Amino acid sequence: MKVEQAKQIASKAIEQLSEALERGHSETLRNYLAAMAKFHRYSLHNLLLILSQRPNATRVAGFHTWKQLGRNVKKGAKGIMILAPVVLRRSKEETTSEEDDSKTALGFRVVYVFDQIDTEGEPLCELGSAQGDPAGYTERLKLFIEERGIQLEYSDSIYPALGQCSPGKIVLLPGQTAAEEYATLAHETAHSLLHMQERHAETTKRVRETEAEAVAFVVCEAIGLSVSNSVDYIHLYSGDKDTLTESLEHVQRASAEILTAIMACG
Repeated sequence: MKVEQAKQIASKAIEQLSEALERGHSETLRNYLAAMAKFHRYSLHNLLLILSQRPNATRVAGFHTWKQLGRNVKKGAKGIMILAPVVLRRSKEETTSEEDDSKTALGFRVVYVFDQIDTEGEPLCELGSAQGDPAGYTERLKLFIEERGIQLEYSDSIYPALGQCSPGKIVLLPGQTAAEEYATLAHETAHSLLHMQERHAETTKRVRETEAEAVAFVVCEAIGLSVSNSVDYIHLYSGDKDTLTESLEHVQRASAEILTAIMACG
């Protein structure tokens, strides 16, 4: 069955990632995080499927989605196999989507998406950020946390920390550059989403900091903001691929939640 084949491809990808981290090759994980920025609407499982089949993919969507965007899939183009949930809508009719669905899945089926390079037609909207300028995305990120009841403050008292997060509150060090402020706010927002409840006690400080920095990397990468840091993402791996998968799933979900809210076009 193609569903089993897809699951095997994703499982093999995680095993290969674990082996790479065991050899100390954290750049492999960084590449996965960069891919999360491009494909934030897709689950970790489908992200693994996309990268395994088309490592150089830039932007993917289903046949009908491309058509809605004014583009046609080229004749003979090879589709990328992913899993789509079969869900029960209010009409009680089963349906599927090539993008992830938060509704309870009754099962999964294989569908195909196509990379942008395999389509032709109307030009796509591009992100409005260039050369390290977060443009209006900082304000959108501030609105995102405000809508979740998180208070944002600025204070010199947290120096030398650039930011701090506590339940319902984020504090930033004033005077940061626009790019630094955006990246710091993304990092602290990740903490607020991931680590203010039960997971705080279930994870080490090193893992929490690495997860937050991974989310910040994805959220910065998605808007074209260059992030130069020395974070070693290998800390997400402790010799257990199941733990690695869990961490990556949390990073993906937090990144997707933020990006879905702040990006006008994706």
